[in-house]
Amino acid sequence: MTEAYVVGAGQSPFGSFPDESYRSLFATAFDRATASVDAEFDPERIDEAFLGTLGVGGRQLGLSGPAVTEHVGLHGIPTTRVENACAASGYAFRSAVAAVRAGLADVALAGGYEVMTDTSSDHTKWWLGVSGETEWERLSGTTFSGVYAQMASAHMNEYGTTTEDLSRVAVKNHGNGARNPNAHLGFECSLDQAMAAPTVADPLNLYHCCPTTDGASAVIVASEDVAFDLSDDPVRVAGMGASSGHVGLFQRDTFTSIPATRRAADAAYDEASIDAGDVDVAEVHDCFAIAELVAYEDLGFCDPGESGRLLREGVTDPDGDLPVNTSGGLKSKGHPIGATGTGQITEIFEQLRGDAHTQVDDPRYGLAHNVGGSGGGATVHLFERTDGGDR
Repeated sequence: MTEAYVVGAGQSPFGSFPDESYRSLFATAFDRATASVDAEFDPERIDEAFLGTLGVGGRQLGLSGPAVTEHVGLHGIPTTRVENACAASGYAFRSAVAAVRAGLADVALAGGYEVMTDTSSDHTKWWLGVSGETEWERLSGTTFSGVYAQMASAHMNEYGTTTEDLSRVAVKNHGNGARNPNAHLGFECSLDQAMAAPTVADPLNLYHCCPTTDGASAVIVASEDVAFDLSDDPVRVAGMGASSGHVGLFQRDTFTSIPATRRAADAAYDEASIDAGDVDVAEVHDCFAIAELVAYEDLGFCDPGESGRLLREGVTDPDGDLPVNTSGGLKSKGHPIGATGTGQITEIFEQLRGDAHTQVDDPRYGLAHNVGGSGGGATVHLFERTDGGDR
């Protein structure tokens, strides 16, 4: 199989945009992705597209993928809509890489989009709810935040994790998001503010939860045969991992880990022939503050129960040994469900090319971690800087 490289990536601003449609948001992301390609790029070179969306709003569901590609001028190419809850575009990217590696496409487009603010809050909560286990959790009254609150309570009971640990996630990610002009909640917050916010689902408060967001993102993947013609410094897809898991929290043996993430990470590390200690920068799925803490442990950044220490010691700060969520993460940048996975990859692409808004020092390997629901699916992708070197 040929190697696959990212040669361009971009995203729209994330936020609340009542005058925008999912088509126009994706057009912005697509234009930014094509503009980031070093060589003059003809979109007609794209052979196939894989696009993630849950379909919360936007008034278009079944054929929204072709509606989007048609809108940006990609007439007639095979277009696949991918739905895997919050991991939709992580899986879309996986499909695009697979198509390139298999020789089905020289250039493939992966992306995602979501409009979440053009409908009532109750309707949006319903859509978020069915990203988890509907029959036994949602219809019995458990909310999305309620599921993660159970995970937070279990982590606190088992490891002594504190509200301050949860709040430090918000402080760090808001600090990063304040430097990102694409962020939905691009403002800083203090630890006192994060700890004193109103309760959403005990022990989670408002600052421990990501916002409801509109947005789009796009990533251009190319084969080894064309990547170095298109880009001076293409970013190599070094490893891929994906796994499904129990959709319902009640079905799992543990509330303090997401086994799908562990399996996906193991597969990605194995393919890339590296381990967690080699990762220089990461974007992890922090839909709730506890999700970031659990991700540190599941991805091998620390032992179980040690995630709070990483925050307290500044390990995951932009100037720390392992910066995490330099984009602001879902917490500050926002979480337009279908756009999140490739939005994370856009940040890693920019980091490895030295173009990020909160740039870290000389990263070689980057990781993107995308979770569906409360762990029913997960993807982990590893990327390597090439410095325009030989193939």
